[in-house]
Amino acid sequence: MRLIPGRKALSARARRQRRVRAKVNGAPERPRLNVFRSSRHIYAQVIDDSAHHTLASASSIESAVRGQIEPGQSKRAQAAIVGKTVAERAREQGIETVVFDRAGYQYHGRVQALAEAAREAGLKF
Repeated sequence: MRLIPGRKALSARARRQRRVRAKVNGAPERPRLNVFRSSRHIYAQVIDDSAHHTLASASSIESAVRGQIEPGQSKRAQAAIVGKTVAERAREQGIETVVFDRAGYQYHGRVQALAEAAREAGLKF
């Protein structure tokens, strides 16, 4: 990694995210499904990059989603609920196909569970 004087080094995830974001772009006819994963929660947004507008979103901290999550449920199961919810909200907006942006995370675990649940709920990517 090349260091620029006065700048902090980017994490490996941030480098992967930049590389993917240069290729993946959400358009009005095929918006971007972005995933953010923290240590405790997971968030998903359907974004139209040309208008800089979020069309649909869901997260594990919303009260509507929290009502579906049972105590002691795994984070992977919670991610599946978020994926299903964001897909339903996107379909209500008339969105059928999206571009999946995993934001530098491995396609594994919670990210994979969210993506598969969104596919099962009707989103195509």
